[in-house]
Amino acid sequence: MKNAIVTGATSGIGAAICQRLLEGGWQVYGIGRDFTGQQFSSESGFHTVTCDLKKHKDTQYAAERIVKEAGDISLLVNCAGVGYFGPHEQISPDKLHEMVAVNIEAPMILSGKLLRGMKRDGGTIINISSVTAKKSNTHGCAYGATKAALTSFGDSLFEEARKYGVRVVNIHPDMTASHFYRNADFRECDEEDARLLPEEVAACVMEVLCVRAGAVITDVTIKPQRHGIQRKGIKPKEEKNDT
Repeated sequence: MKNAIVTGATSGIGAAICQRLLEGGWQVYGIGRDFTGQQFSSESGFHTVTCDLKKHKDTQYAAERIVKEAGDISLLVNCAGVGYFGPHEQISPDKLHEMVAVNIEAPMILSGKLLRGMKRDGGTIINISSVTAKKSNTHGCAYGATKAALTSFGDSLFEEARKYGVRVVNIHPDMTASHFYRNADFRECDEEDARLLPEEVAACVMEVLCVRAGAVITDVTIKPQRHGIQRKGIKPKEEKNDT
């Protein structure tokens, strides 16, 4: 039986990944803060793990509890993420701490707790990073820095663990239709060709998992055809693609 851990499992990309894994016969341990109204049943192979990833001891305990219950974990998907946007001087220390704790500290802790088993039996760690990891980010300096750190961590971890058969993959989605932008004054565009869907990122996860043993896709970037953002309360504005 294949066991997976997915953080950020309550909505958006995380929930879409859980859905695809369950359809593929995985037992999924979904980590999130609030599963009220969640769509998955225990009969489908879904196990709820309530945890606040801002608290590193809670994250550590959740990983230990899952391993004790499930045994070997073949897949870790670090999908939970939080972003606050605006001029950097307006981002409070509490918000900075939350982004660092959720976006990079929690993946490091969870990966560390699972690596011994994965080095012994094989396994895959997938980090859902962001296109912001690869560029400068005005009004999102700290968020972009945490995602760049996550990508760097994934790259280095693969080099460290590859000889043991551990695969580490960084996936970099562009703006995706979800609740992620609830803390921003902008959101993804309504036009379908200017945004991604959570299901498309989940499909990428499944494609990565289907690569034959002995080959690894370590880095994937997913973008919509057009690049656009929509300011809340203002009509959509198409922006030029980065060059």
